[in-house]
Amino acid sequence: MTALAFLIGVVLLVVGLAVSIALHEIGHLVPAKLFGVRVGQYMVGFGPTLWSRKIGDTEYGVKAIPLGGYISMAGMYPPSPAETAGKGPGRVRRLFATMVQDARAANDETLAGADDRVFYKLPVYKRVIIMLGGPVMNLLLAVVLFTLLFSGIGVQTATTTVASVSECVIPADAGRTDCTPTDPAAPAAEAGVLPGDVIVSVDGTPVATFAEASAIIQESPGQALPLVISRGGEEQTLSLTPALTTRAVTDDLGREVTDADGAVQTEEVGFAGVRSQVALVPQPLWAGPQAAADNVGAVAGIMTQLPVRVYDTAVDLFTGAERDPNGPLSVVGAGRLAGEVAATDAPVMDRVAGLLGLLASLNIALFVFNLIPLLPLDGGHVVVALWDGIKRMWAKLAGRVARPVDATKLVPVTFVVVILLVGMGGILILADLFNPVSIL
Repeated sequence: MTALAFLIGVVLLVVGLAVSIALHEIGHLVPAKLFGVRVGQYMVGFGPTLWSRKIGDTEYGVKAIPLGGYISMAGMYPPSPAETAGKGPGRVRRLFATMVQDARAANDETLAGADDRVFYKLPVYKRVIIMLGGPVMNLLLAVVLFTLLFSGIGVQTATTTVASVSECVIPADAGRTDCTPTDPAAPAAEAGVLPGDVIVSVDGTPVATFAEASAIIQESPGQALPLVISRGGEEQTLSLTPALTTRAVTDDLGREVTDADGAVQTEEVGFAGVRSQVALVPQPLWAGPQAAADNVGAVAGIMTQLPVRVYDTAVDLFTGAERDPNGPLSVVGAGRLAGEVAATDAPVMDRVAGLLGLLASLNIALFVFNLIPLLPLDGGHVVVALWDGIKRMWAKLAGRVARPVDATKLVPVTFVVVILLVGMGGILILADLFNPVSIL
């Protein structure tokens, strides 16, 4: 059953990724057609075509490998110049010249019968809109997924409902968990708090979460606090006097903080001795967009250090060291995490929430990655369009007519970028296979 759940998680991620890619390409397709560009193909995936149908000028289809997609627009670049480039000596130079000529030939094929329905003749702002349409679609999908996660399903939150009441107070440094006759009774037990009670207010302050109640209790050791609870639908007021106890200091992630010698740091706080029930609590509607914005910042930070992060991952792979859980992942790693989430021994809604969060994060990664200003990524095409606009503006001021920017000259640079991306992707795949990040 666990293996089946793992497989279902992987399949769901692959399907979700394919849908994300399809929507990314729709983000390019729709504005391209609205601006009158002839689109020859809309394809989801790479490799052999599994299904396709031509509607109007466009062939829509699905290919065998759902790890990418593309649309083929007429005239991404201006027609090839009459002269033939790349006659100089040197094997590498000839290779790059051949790449440029091949790119120009492929582009010229899209110009046949397109008339003026070509991409390169559009105003700069329209070309930018078309190229940004794909990444923006991924961002919008991430916002929707995060909103479903935070506002639809909710976040695991400690509620004000009491799950259990401790019998005694045991200091954090006692090294045991069982009560002894010498341990003082827990304040909540002395006050008469019972499992199932709902905390309404502490010391006259209404509380909506267990964290709010805990903060007041921890700040008031030795003080008698009026505690209003709801039991069986009726409110009662109890008197709670928090005991002074020691506990381990934790960071924002709940991890114990240690000093220079490795000893766990402790602090003295007020203690009541109650545990709360945990439930999925829906968040406000703006929580989803806020989470997407926070993720954009985090992923952008990783992307700016991507070569260094991949190098560190390679070192961890060959040394067997534990990988940074916040480091980059390949599709293989994301699929593995999805399988682990689906196979965990947790309520179904918790697993659904985990898969939604993972898919939303992948869409944020697609958004940020495609904005990198290098060809063949969308950000690279945006830079070319902006450079063409600047060139035309400068020529107009000088009273000249500027020729369109011929981005096919950048094919050698594009080739190098692709080789680097493939290399980094290969390292990440190997790391995800042999030194994976795990949630278990």
